[in-house]
Amino acid sequence: MAGTELLTTDEMRRADAAAIGAGTPGLTLMHRAGAAVAERARALAGGGRILVLCGPGNNGGDGFVAARLLAEAGATVAVALLGSRDALAGDAAAAAAEWSGPVTAAAGADPAGVALVIDALFGAGLARPLDGEAALLVARIGEAGVPVLAVDVPSGLDGDTGAARGAILPATETVTFVRRKPGHLLLPGRHLCGPVTVADIGIADAVVAGIGATAHVNGPDLWGGAFPRLAEDGHKYTRGHAVVLSGPAHRTGAARLAARGALRIGAGLVTVLSPTPALPENAAHLTAIMLKGCDGADDLDDTLTDERLNVVVAGPGLGTGAPTRDLVRVAAEAGRGLVLDADALTSFSGKADELAQMIAEGGAGAVATPHEGEFARLFRGVAAVPAEGSKLARARAAAAYLGAVVVLKGPDTVIAAPDGRAAINSNGTPWLGTAGSGDVLCGFTGGLLAQGMAPFEAAAAAVWLHAAAARRHGPGLIAEDLPELMPAVLGDLPEGSGRP
Repeated sequence: MAGTELLTTDEMRRADAAAIGAGTPGLTLMHRAGAAVAERARALAGGGRILVLCGPGNNGGDGFVAARLLAEAGATVAVALLGSRDALAGDAAAAAAEWSGPVTAAAGADPAGVALVIDALFGAGLARPLDGEAALLVARIGEAGVPVLAVDVPSGLDGDTGAARGAILPATETVTFVRRKPGHLLLPGRHLCGPVTVADIGIADAVVAGIGATAHVNGPDLWGGAFPRLAEDGHKYTRGHAVVLSGPAHRTGAARLAARGALRIGAGLVTVLSPTPALPENAAHLTAIMLKGCDGADDLDDTLTDERLNVVVAGPGLGTGAPTRDLVRVAAEAGRGLVLDADALTSFSGKADELAQMIAEGGAGAVATPHEGEFARLFRGVAAVPAEGSKLARARAAAAYLGAVVVLKGPDTVIAAPDGRAAINSNGTPWLGTAGSGDVLCGFTGGLLAQGMAPFEAAAAAVWLHAAAARRHGPGLIAEDLPELMPAVLGDLPEGSGRP
């Protein structure tokens, strides 16, 4: 998991302090950061003139280092400072002293004829919206349409939440240091940063590990070690048996999509439990997936006396209301792993406390996969779960409240566990915006749970693999394509992940 951490601004400050405390001077870290910025700036400027905007703190110090190194390499560089040079302190003052060229006031910075602007005004720790001279400067540079290379984050961006704090200078690209921050992946920050380069400035992985970061970028490096591996003496019964609850006649397709996803991702067996009137409709479409009648909570209770049925997927096309709540209660009481989506979540609108109690009493682990609308309905009136603000904070609060892993879906899907661990997905694609896509994601999650993967890792893996399949297909994707792409996606995983 080394390298997957996402560092908040406070965690990055502590990593810097730990490295300095271990003997690396702060100015050395600044030199390395500025060198990384200069290297990327040379590639972007293509020999053209570069304007470096320096702020009053360490971000500005990085800018002074970059300016000096670019000038020494033969580039034409102009430096503009926001604030007084005399007011600079510490490492930033030392870096500015190493710059022998002129420094103009930022108010007079002119982007005309410039090939690249380096935005070293404010880093990720900006505590308030830009105003006054800074806001005017950012607006003027943004209107000029010149490519911008941001140092750490675009000025005006909250590095922890990805939110724009008032005026902001969008970046063409961003260079950050040691690890990315949540704001690099959460919207709108992801769009405002452009491609992000993470520069190594000599802070060791062990130092980062000692910080205890709990947010990660989602990917095989995070969950690959926990991915199910096939044993030579294994068989279908050792790979788990997932149950998917079907909706009524003429609303059965969503459950079949989920079931197909569970089977394709590796569950040994999958059964669709169907209302009796919908049995012919389901039977006409199912082959390797088994089918059994189920006309309510009592029938589900009888079915789950078979302890080999270890995961229940509920929600896609199931219908809303008390009957669905009863089905979830029975599955939880039976101690089965749960994947809850769509109608299962909507059935608990304003009743999140009731759902949390069911999950707690079940004790087998649950994953809830709401989109923003379902999230808002489920947690309506729950003071402990913010209705607005940081997506990462909202998902974490929801997971803690429910006692379940919460997958808050979207282009920047967040996977959060009750213990505070979280992952932000980075490989999402608009091609997933198609009917039934979320149903397949439920099935992928259930299939991994059935194989014994822990809920957080199963949900994170399912989200990433779901997006990887969509990217592999590209234009024209429909939900039915996603399970069929899974063999190729699994085959592309790094050695040691999902291999026999």
